Amino acid sequence: MSFMDENEKIHAHLVSVWRESRSFFSVGGKEGMLFLTDNHLLFVRRTERMKKWWKAAVTRQVVTLHNNNNVMITHDGYDEEDLKIDLEEKTKYVNEVTFNNILDVEVEEKQWGSLLKTKVVEDEKTKEYQYSIVRDWVQYPLKDPTSFLKVNWQPVVEFIKSRQIVKE
Repeated sequence: MSFMDENEKIHAHLVSVWRESRSFFSVGGKEGMLFLTDNHLLFVRRTERMKKWWKAAVTRQVVTLHNNNNVMITHDGYDEEDLKIDLEEKTKYVNEVTFNNILDVEVEEKQWGSLLKTKVVEDEKTKEYQYSIVRDWVQYPLKDPTSFLKVNWQPVVEFIKSRQIVKE
């Protein structure tokens, strides 16, 4: 995996993100952080280094997105250096896609929340993922989302499409 370039910046950082694979055999989803950088869409399964920071960031994010549903936000207390450390420590928990490996990206509005849907090339296979932002969780018997946020994913779609290099 190549991960981030040396001078790559974070343009959006979302916590409490639920990612589901849309493959035939997939069951359930995973919780993590979604990053939009200069060249990548990255999904990192929850940072272990910053557990106290996580809960406060989730609460702030719900309030922020409730007031303004644009997902192009970042969080104080977590920057590019923190992301690089998480990428090094958690390679098996990271899903990284360069913009040119994103075949399709779109928004789907559901009654219960908003989805960012992607079709990507990963390990020479086409895979589909959908991302949603969780407002509330149930902890028992397994952690699972109970409610989602309605947000504006369109700036993410536009950002990715504007940076893709089209090849015929």
